[in-house]
Amino acid sequence: MLRQDSNDDTEDVSLFDADEEVSTRSKKSKIRHPVASFFHLFFRVSAIIVYLLCELISSSFIACMVSIILLLSCDFWTVKNVTGRLMVGLRWWNQVDDDGKSHWVFEARKASAQGKKVSSEAESRVFWLGLITCPVIWVIFAFSALFSFKVKWLAVVTMGVVLQGANLYGYIKCKVGRRTNLTSMATSYLGRQFLRQTVVKDDQAAS
Repeated sequence: MLRQDSNDDTEDVSLFDADEEVSTRSKKSKIRHPVASFFHLFFRVSAIIVYLLCELISSSFIACMVSIILLLSCDFWTVKNVTGRLMVGLRWWNQVDDDGKSHWVFEARKASAQGKKVSSEAESRVFWLGLITCPVIWVIFAFSALFSFKVKWLAVVTMGVVLQGANLYGYIKCKVGRRTNLTSMATSYLGRQFLRQTVVKDDQAAS
C-alpha cells in the first residue's frame, strides 16, 4: 500500500488491483461448464439441421419427423433440467401441492455472500443466444410451411415452437421474477424508449 502524505492528495492504492482486474475478466470470459454449453446448443441446432436437410437425408417423412421430435424432446429436457441451472442459475418446474392444485415455480439462484455471480458472462451469452434464436427460427419455419402449404410439416414445426417457446417463456419468467407481468414490463420499456427519444428530439430542436 502507498502511504498517504498530509501535504499532497495521494490516496491509498492497492498494488494488486491490476492483477485482480485481469483475473476477474478472465473468470467472466471463461466457460465453466463446457459440456453443458455444448449440449445446450447441440440438440436444438441438430433439430434445425435435420429439418432443413431431411429431404436429402431420407425419403421417409416418418423417419425425419421422429428424428426431429426426439431431438426437440432431448433439447427440452436438457435445457429445462440441466443447462439452465448450471449456466445461468435459473430453473422452473410444475409442482402439485397436497390439495392437488398445480403450481408453476420459477427460481433464480441468489449470488453468494461475497457477491460473486452464479454464472460467467460467456456462458450467459451462449445460453440466452441459443434460447432466443432457435424458437425464432422455428416460428419462421412455421410460417414458411403454412404459406407453402406443407401441411404435413406443420405438426413438426409446431412442436418445435411449443417446446422451445416453453423453455424461453419459463426462463424469462425466472429472470424477471415470477410475479412480474411480462406485458406490463414490455409496455413500460417501450414507454421509456419513446420518452427518451422525445427528450432527445426536444434537445436537438432547442439547440
